[in-house]
Amino acid sequence: MRFMASPRTMTNVVLLSCGSFNPITNMHLRMFELARDALHRTGILSVTKGIISPVNDDYKKLTTKTLVSGYHRVQMAKLATRTSDWVQISDWEVKQDLWTETLNVLKHTKEEVESEMKNEDFTVKLLCGGDLLESFAVPGLWNEQHMTSIICDYGLVVITRHGSDPERFIYESDLLTRYKNNILIVKEWISNDISSTKVRRALKRNESIKYVVPDPVIDYIKQNGLYKAQELCK
Repeated sequence: MRFMASPRTMTNVVLLSCGSFNPITNMHLRMFELARDALHRTGILSVTKGIISPVNDDYKKLTTKTLVSGYHRVQMAKLATRTSDWVQISDWEVKQDLWTETLNVLKHTKEEVESEMKNEDFTVKLLCGGDLLESFAVPGLWNEQHMTSIICDYGLVVITRHGSDPERFIYESDLLTRYKNNILIVKEWISNDISSTKVRRALKRNESIKYVVPDPVIDYIKQNGLYKAQELCK
């Protein structure tokens, strides 16, 4: 008698990326593709949706002249993802009265997905770059209980960035080492050092950002006069 192996049960995954997206770049979009490929390679995880959630204007770290309004950042993100059939934009965080902590954005996302997927088995994971993982070590920046809940109750998918070493950082952190099985490190073998900061710097210097930012986003920036160079002297 032959015994057939039972097929492995697939778990649906929703990837959530939080950040300023000021402006959104091709690397932000690339992160979703890298993460989906890596999760699918496990054979037990199936990515069904990606969600980009631009941060609220009240975010203390970025409430400077360089942070354009949430409305513009949401519109640029929508333009950047209009050719994607699985990555979408959430404006829930932007529409809140005050800045919302990442854990609460994850909780809201899970509640929304639960109402959509009914009884389907799924998990929400936070998609981020190696720099966000390393920010866990910055004193006072993260609530430790929130960090624990983010990793334990949701999980992280971390895309390596130029100059970052997430594996070493996990090793040097007792908290991250304790829950390292809930952290998936995805290596980006095609070196890419694109960042919103560098995009803003290029715009300030009136330099091209073509092929770094999606063309519709470039057009939107021009049409709305965003990230104008500041007058340095009078």
